[in-house]
Amino acid sequence: MHEFEMPQWAIDRVSARQGKRLVHEDVEARRTALVVIDMQNHFLAPGAGGETPPAREIVPAVNRLASSLRDAGGVVVWVRTLFTEAALMTIPHFHSTLLTPDRFEARCAALAEEADGSALWPALDVRDGDLIVRKTRYSAFIQGASDLDAILRAKGIEAVLIAGTMTNACCESSARDAMMLNYRTTMVHDACASLRDDEHAAALINFYLFFGDVTDVTGIETRLA
Repeated sequence: MHEFEMPQWAIDRVSARQGKRLVHEDVEARRTALVVIDMQNHFLAPGAGGETPPAREIVPAVNRLASSLRDAGGVVVWVRTLFTEAALMTIPHFHSTLLTPDRFEARCAALAEEADGSALWPALDVRDGDLIVRKTRYSAFIQGASDLDAILRAKGIEAVLIAGTMTNACCESSARDAMMLNYRTTMVHDACASLRDDEHAAALINFYLFFGDVTDVTGIETRLA
């Protein structure tokens, strides 16, 4: 798991702007959703094409956070990235420009709907009543990626907690877009993972400076209580 501590200069800057270090502690649990991003075999399995080893280490934290929010009356959402032909048609730049042909073929095969790589990591504590949402872009909230926004609004959700992998790609993209859609958004730093400590930290610091809260699982549990 990544070692992370928000630098004091960032805390001071944010506190000066908004009056206190964290601002989403007053949202009711029943209006809160935990959105767990891309905790799939393709990103967690040893040797898989998208392997992010620290993501395996956050599984207990993700499960603990999911359990705490469920018990408090909130919603747990597991988001799966998938490759679809529609995604290839609508965002060909990602597939044909930002990936080599070999990487493109491997990623598409691994993240097909029924492929083992696209399945949720088996150690995750997915329960009956949780939601499983598919997405086709980095952000789960951007137009055309998924129906997550509509699902959460129908349930009266006002706040989202972001967990999963990678901190500086799909997690950060989803968190930023959630804030811009008016969700009160928190990134849970010890329930997120990237490839390197510095990548993880840079994403969290930048999100905190401009978009929302950053805290840990214990902080969320205190908030829920």
